Amino acid sequence: MQISKTNQVYFSATYTTQKVVRQISSQFKTDSTEYDITQGSVSNEVYFSNEELVIIGMPVYSSRIPSKCTEDLKLFKGNNTPAIIVCIYGNRDYDDALLELHDIVINNGFKIISAGAFIGQHSIFPTVGTNRPDSSDFDKINIFANRSKTILERIDDTSQLDSIKVKGNNPYKTPNKATFYPEGDETCTQCGTCVQLCPVSAIPEDNPSKTDSSKCIACGRCIVVCPENSRHFNSPMYPLMSEKFTAANNIRKEPEYVFANIK
Repeated sequence: MQISKTNQVYFSATYTTQKVVRQISSQFKTDSTEYDITQGSVSNEVYFSNEELVIIGMPVYSSRIPSKCTEDLKLFKGNNTPAIIVCIYGNRDYDDALLELHDIVINNGFKIISAGAFIGQHSIFPTVGTNRPDSSDFDKINIFANRSKTILERIDDTSQLDSIKVKGNNPYKTPNKATFYPEGDETCTQCGTCVQLCPVSAIPEDNPSKTDSSKCIACGRCIVVCPENSRHFNSPMYPLMSEKFTAANNIRKEPEYVFANIK
């Protein structure tokens, strides 16, 4: 099967999912278009032909894909279009996130050729999965991408692919609400960078050192983009919870992936 174009669709608050999706895409050596839905940049339906490849990447927040993404993803429509789906999680577990993404993508008219779960640095407790994905992870990402590419090269169209089965349970787990929310310290210059880049508009423009906890999803974007490094999880309970979480999840997890069989 000849692919005319590669498309990348992702939510990437801390830019880790973006890195993984871009790395997968780079192995296909075609023209590529990116749809970064981290801040809802797509407002109308986008249709893909059955000669295009779509790579869809989502982070895992509390066992699921980000709730704000479920409606955004429905805007992307396939016509038996081949798709690669990936979830990136912080070395604890991806639970039902990959299955949830699988179900949305299938319902939107895509045919999944491969699915993967890769590890990134945890967005709330960065002592877990620190500096991942690392070189070993990228080696596995390339293996995953190239095996997916081989499957596409061996078929004439996606009707030759069996349905793919991924880990997860339905009904999906109910996600927990975030417990900790980043705030700025005394070094905040009120530059407004975090206000502009927050995916859920949880940072007030008139007081950007604060956070609206009713909106915040603890994605960590404001921490990553702050030019003064002034935003942190400042709760008095945070150090203790970080220590407990790290102790429970410090054993290195490795990427997992599954591929569709050819009929």
